[in-house]
Amino acid sequence: MRVALTGGATGIGAAIAAKLLAGGHEVVAFDITQPSQDVSQWIQTDLSEPASIAVALDRATGTFDALINNAGLPPREGLEQAILQVNYFGMRAFLTGMLDKLDRGASIVNTASRAGAMWRDNLDEIKALMALDPADLSDFIKTRSMDATHAYNLSKEAVIILTMAQTEAMIQRGLRMNSVSPAAVSTGILDDFTKAFGPKVAKNIARAGRPGTPEEIADIILFLISPQSAWIKGQDITLDGGMSAMGITDMMGLPR
Repeated sequence: MRVALTGGATGIGAAIAAKLLAGGHEVVAFDITQPSQDVSQWIQTDLSEPASIAVALDRATGTFDALINNAGLPPREGLEQAILQVNYFGMRAFLTGMLDKLDRGASIVNTASRAGAMWRDNLDEIKALMALDPADLSDFIKTRSMDATHAYNLSKEAVIILTMAQTEAMIQRGLRMNSVSPAAVSTGILDDFTKAFGPKVAKNIARAGRPGTPEEIADIILFLISPQSAWIKGQDITLDGGMSAMGITDMMGLPR
């Protein structure tokens, strides 16, 4: 299997690359930073820059059996515009440019987040973002007095919506696309999420027993690009060790 992977240098992406390579697969990593481990090919890519995306797409020769859009920025203050540019617009531009490079039957997986779980309550803003010219992104953020947490949530809501909304188009192309929504994963950016979302992160981790590991998220993503998951299409799969279920139980007063 030949796999295109964005964000393959650290965290979940590095775990995905390691598992794929150990299984004898070819990994072409697209990342602004060179992966510390060996990959089949590294193509330097800055998803915040359309020109960099265009160069990377041009360098991505041949065809691929899977595309994993994993690159993203955390909810770090001061990065509001970059978060939306990388997590949504850059991801979308890279995805669109890769479609003709995917073999028929290929699988696409987009890394979203449990932070995007409230998309049903925010459809108007998500649609406004998706219709936006990226050149107007700064005004969009200012008009909404958007902080980094808001920007991150919105970016991941949009990834989930994009994944679902493109289901039929992907089927017509002989492709399939899903997203995964991890929560509280033990990577180098976990502190960013703890700062952004406050005490509820620590509470959720305590109730779940521990944060997830990059390898556990990677395993589900690898399943989603495998033939065994061929009938899973247009789904967002939450990977949170039971945190969502416990929250719903509390909210609805369900018997335990």
